[in-house]
Amino acid sequence: MRKFTISLTGNDEISFSSPVGGPEVLAASGYESRRNVVAWRVNHYLRSLDWTIDDDAVVEFVDTSSFEGMEVYRRSLSFLLVLACKRALNQDIFIRHSLSDGYYCELPSGFPSEEDVARVRRLMEQMVDMDLPFRRKLVPIDQAKRVFERQGNADKARLLQWAAIDPVEVYCCADAHGFFYAPLAPSTGYLRVFDLVPYGGGMVLLFPTVAYPDGLPPFQPPKKLAEVFREYTEWLDILNVSTMDNLHKLVAEGKAGDLILTSEALHSQRLSHIAKDIASRSRVRLVCMAGPSGSGKTTASLRLRIQLQALGKRAVTLALDDYFLERDRTPVDAEGNYDFEALEALDIELINDHLRRLLAGEAVRLPRFNFLTGKREWGELLQLGFNAILIIEGIHGLNEKVSESVSDDEKYRIYVSPLTALNLDRHNRTSTTDNRLLRRLVRDYRTRGKLPEVTLRQWPSVVRGAQKHIFPYQERADIMFNSALVYELSTLKGYAEPLLSTIPEESPVYGEARRLISFLRFIPFFPSDRVPNDSILREFIGGSCFSA
Repeated sequence: MRKFTISLTGNDEISFSSPVGGPEVLAASGYESRRNVVAWRVNHYLRSLDWTIDDDAVVEFVDTSSFEGMEVYRRSLSFLLVLACKRALNQDIFIRHSLSDGYYCELPSGFPSEEDVARVRRLMEQMVDMDLPFRRKLVPIDQAKRVFERQGNADKARLLQWAAIDPVEVYCCADAHGFFYAPLAPSTGYLRVFDLVPYGGGMVLLFPTVAYPDGLPPFQPPKKLAEVFREYTEWLDILNVSTMDNLHKLVAEGKAGDLILTSEALHSQRLSHIAKDIASRSRVRLVCMAGPSGSGKTTASLRLRIQLQALGKRAVTLALDDYFLERDRTPVDAEGNYDFEALEALDIELINDHLRRLLAGEAVRLPRFNFLTGKREWGELLQLGFNAILIIEGIHGLNEKVSESVSDDEKYRIYVSPLTALNLDRHNRTSTTDNRLLRRLVRDYRTRGKLPEVTLRQWPSVVRGAQKHIFPYQERADIMFNSALVYELSTLKGYAEPLLSTIPEESPVYGEARRLISFLRFIPFFPSDRVPNDSILREFIGGSCFSA
């Protein structure tokens, strides 16, 4: 066989004369963080480390210091949990949703005892010590379906049928099979950092994060957030749409329209409840609404304004994004990029001055931030009427520094986020972060002409900013509003797939684009013409009745 060359990131080249996998290349490369490497990119495609190369290629190792590497770790750890529950308790596990740097999971039998959780955790630790390989196999779809049906994973088998994937890449470990839409680590021995703790009616699988790559962040379960997830999960179970298989079935039965209307009715019902709670508090003059990027804060604030007005309360909305400092005063992050997620990117002094004067009945000329020029412009005069309620919305809306000129008893705080609870199947959750990313990808291209590649490259910084500046304040909220819509991924799919497909192979975010495209393959398509014009989803896909 002729010699071939593997080029590593950093322009190092190594020649080989026989097929090689990731471990051989890793050993020959002298890569410094090899103990944390869990996958690699081969010609820009994310691959398992057992992927074999027999021709010239460009490769890059993926370790757990990156978001992509950490996702490989979490998927692998989820499979380990599935295996351990089956062996220790003879039960399957339902990985429900994220919770405080972990995954909240439930058993079909109901509440696990502390001893049950301890048994599963001990078995996971033993399986890590055994260093069992996650073997990758390519099998025809009919065989894959039979395997998963025999294992009791009928939802997984049906999802493969809906997605029409043939052949199917499955993973085997010990005597069990699993399916994931992206690579796993090579073996259980890579998964030494984790914990499993009882919580609520189930258990939480804790794992390291990019910020804590070698240990576990402290487990601080957000009680209000957990309650929102619980309510939404119960609602999904009542509608029998807890997995993507159920959603495909509804589309096939022609019931997508009803699901859209029911989802929107749930939003209206919740916003009506929040408006009534605000109206019942006679001293409240300022409503502070916050949430991470892609939450739908703008539309939520405008719909809340309408609900308040229906109760006889005059309400006005104010966007904190208009209070950005001009570009030459914007702070930068460690890499020298503008840090728009930082609190210091806002003109805090001007915000508080305007809040104080508006609530005192004075007229204020509002700023308008021009995102194209990076300059502040000036807009209309605003003066609140007697007892009018001012709604401010922005990612830092719950930070006390933003509204320190207003007393606490005059404030009402709302945290907004699309808390996705509709999963691909019982073992593959749908990420709330991915949900927000797809929303932002579509909106940024439509409203700001931002290329999808730029949005993907900026996203890790956005996520870090949310973890630092937004999530720590979420439990301060008086109430939380889940802005997720059961059907939204099905509608976003038609917009996001073409955008993601434009990202070139040589882009550093090409692998992330392919991961998202692979994920979207499992989502049924809903056309956007059935989406109401006051829907939060319209903030991202266009056609909102609230647009100027």
